[in-house]
Amino acid sequence: MRRFHPPHLLALAALATLAACGGTPAPATAPPPVQGPPATKVRQQDVRDQLQALAADSMEGRLTGSPGGTRAAVYLAGRLEALGVQPAGDMGYLQLVPIASDANGRGLRLLPSMEALAELPVAHRRQSFNVVGMIPGSDPALRHEVVVVGAHYDHVGIGRAVEGDSIYNGADDDASGSVAVLEVARALARGPAPRRTVLLFLATGEEVGMLGTRWYLDHPVVPLDSTVAGLMIEMIGRPDPLAGGPGRAWLTGYERSSVGRILADAGVPVVRDPRPDQNFFERSDNTPFALRGVPAHALSSFGLHTDYHQPSDETERIDFDHLTRVTQAAVDAVRALADGPRPVWAPGGRPAARN
Repeated sequence: MRRFHPPHLLALAALATLAACGGTPAPATAPPPVQGPPATKVRQQDVRDQLQALAADSMEGRLTGSPGGTRAAVYLAGRLEALGVQPAGDMGYLQLVPIASDANGRGLRLLPSMEALAELPVAHRRQSFNVVGMIPGSDPALRHEVVVVGAHYDHVGIGRAVEGDSIYNGADDDASGSVAVLEVARALARGPAPRRTVLLFLATGEEVGMLGTRWYLDHPVVPLDSTVAGLMIEMIGRPDPLAGGPGRAWLTGYERSSVGRILADAGVPVVRDPRPDQNFFERSDNTPFALRGVPAHALSSFGLHTDYHQPSDETERIDFDHLTRVTQAAVDAVRALADGPRPVWAPGGRPAARN
């Protein structure tokens, strides 16, 4: 979750550089195919395995534009492929995102085009990737409508050591949400096809200004006027007592659109955001979608734990029973949005576009 403040050749070169630097993604690029009967229910072992991979030290905190960030993107693309999801990026499941670093090499900004990236000195180029897959809708009358379910897979990388640990693994923020997106993909790809098309969107750059989402919205793989809802999954690895404890989550901006009511009518265990003073509706990748007119919200159970943006946000602190149950709720939520009534903004609920 973001802190609150009111050309193809280049992509291939980035991947080649990753391997040449000893950051080979080989173990992550070829995950084992899903075995056995269709998996339409979320299983705790699947959740655990995928989260441990994403939040491993080998991912180096998944900083945007870093070898660890690229390694995570390749891992996620491999999972979508193994689950039988249709690729929807520029290069398979990868959507290229051109990013530049500042003179210090840490501050990042989104560039207007791939050509602008090619014109930069090599030292300031930071190629990064969104991971995008699609499950086509089955209803001839609704398949042109698209529900986006997403999470950001980036975190803040390697930083100041705390008690000897300098890798900021981001197990809750937001490996937990990324795993939930993979499980939504598994359930929809292996179960009955949704009526509307579902776009699986794993974004880069949320922690540094929602860069991946901003690029996607300027270069959507489906027209934005066909995108009828967005559900971003953000920090669901631990229970929040204000949401009702284990297995329950909350929805940012619940009252702003009909999405909350649609989920409640479907029996999804989601309540209103219990901390509106934290402005969570404006702090995740749902915000750029909402500003473009899409009824988009974030699903979370973040209870303000003190491991936020610390090296201690580790796999060992995840409540896997809770994460599994909320991931199942996310599956059910996406199914309700894909199969149910089209979401609409409540009067005055749509945020005003910013200049």
